[in-house]
Amino acid sequence: MFEQIKLPYGFDDLEPYFDTLTMETHYLKHHAAYTKNINDLAKVAGIDDKPIEVILAHWKRKGEGKEDAMGIRNNGGGYFNHNLFFEHLSKNAADKPSGELEGKINSTFGSLDNLKEQLTKLATGQFGSGWAWLSTDIDGNLSVSSSPNQDNPILESEGKLFPILAIDVWEHAYYLKYKNLRADYVKAFFEVLDWNKVGENYVSAVKTLAKLA
Repeated sequence: MFEQIKLPYGFDDLEPYFDTLTMETHYLKHHAAYTKNINDLAKVAGIDDKPIEVILAHWKRKGEGKEDAMGIRNNGGGYFNHNLFFEHLSKNAADKPSGELEGKINSTFGSLDNLKEQLTKLATGQFGSGWAWLSTDIDGNLSVSSSPNQDNPILESEGKLFPILAIDVWEHAYYLKYKNLRADYVKAFFEVLDWNKVGENYVSAVKTLAKLA
């Protein structure tokens, strides 16, 4: 059974960057619906015993064209993407990476500021609803990208990439507070992004990719 991440903070703890009502609606309504739907769809499809990253990595090869395939793609992505998004937010966020991830960011992008600039450009430039990502491959190489709707790098690369940072740019993530000022929301996102958690994601993602290979 797929379960929503248990938030390690209260809905009001990310104020003033993320407002309480948006957090409540985002988690209790949108994410809860994706979670319920993927559980229902996966059970009918007989894949409810598989990890969500396995389902997404194999979707193009095994799911596309089958009944409820788009439902699994959309709700499975929505479930996974939001778990990642909510997990690396914090009221006591580390404002920069350290250790292995810090070195890899500097060697790949030149600096943390350059990475943030690239992610901001992808997030603000995504037409309509979608996401911006920082991902790793099995060798620990980093890359940035964006995806429409609830797609993600796992699905798009068929398990060759795994996201470690997610910026949600669906309007439900920011519109109550920021209206059409998506760039202001993305700037606020980095104020509550916990780079310590992103670093943990980096280490675990490489291990997970080995299992998907």
